[in-house]
Amino acid sequence: MSFFASFTKKSKLDAAVKKAVKARKSEGSIADQLLKDVYQDYADVLGGDPLRAETLYHWGVTLLHQAKSKTPPESINIYRNAIAKFSFCMTLDPSYLAAAIDAGVACMDLARARGVPASDELYEMAKKQFEKANSIQAGVAAYNLGCIHGLRGDNDNCLASLKIAKDKGNLPDATDVFADPDMEVLKDQTWFKGFFESIEEEKRLAEEKKKADVLAAEEEIKRKKAAKEAVYDPYKSPKESKQDVKPESVVVAEDKPVTKSSEVKPNESTQQSKPDSSDES
Repeated sequence: MSFFASFTKKSKLDAAVKKAVKARKSEGSIADQLLKDVYQDYADVLGGDPLRAETLYHWGVTLLHQAKSKTPPESINIYRNAIAKFSFCMTLDPSYLAAAIDAGVACMDLARARGVPASDELYEMAKKQFEKANSIQAGVAAYNLGCIHGLRGDNDNCLASLKIAKDKGNLPDATDVFADPDMEVLKDQTWFKGFFESIEEEKRLAEEKKKADVLAAEEEIKRKKAAKEAVYDPYKSPKESKQDVKPESVVVAEDKPVTKSSEVKPNESTQQSKPDSSDES
């Protein structure tokens, strides 16, 4: 196939996928007509094109969403058609991870629509699809497997699957798990509640440790800053505070008292003696 032909079909596939999304938001006959056009677009793209596996996958996803919007018995045939598309996709591309997961989901939805027990063949088909997905990417469908084990009353394998899902980061939030209809039979069991309580405790401890680490880091920064400021620098004059500056001493001249020895005494040699009256006579 030429590059231009492949590009054209890729564009048509992308347009069909967008149209399918629009159909999911519509209702009744409008949605059905849009989906009919989408399915024809998918069929056109499949003709001799390397995009067959991708087209089949999106075709299956669109059918799956349509089936979820319907009620039995109408939904049952749509689920079956979706499963067929996913299976064909996996035949063309055995490593198509999303197709394996969604095929398992479609099998479980179909089993629920038909109201069959957990021992039914449909649940076994779903289990194989999830195991296939895990072989492509470890733990990616562990939670889904946990649902099947839970429905079958296999608590040990259910717990093991939940732990794998947690370790791989694929475990939904506790609120979503307890609202999952496939986990309805487990949500009141002690081991099940204890598992999720332990997760919440781990989260609490992790949050406390994070806060403690932040405080420790801030204290370390302060300590290093104080140590740096305390290092003696011989080229830096120490700053004198106003309290350290002593006022210069002022010498005040004191007046000395005048002593008797400093008084001027009359020179006795210069004094003239009084004339003697006896001499005058």
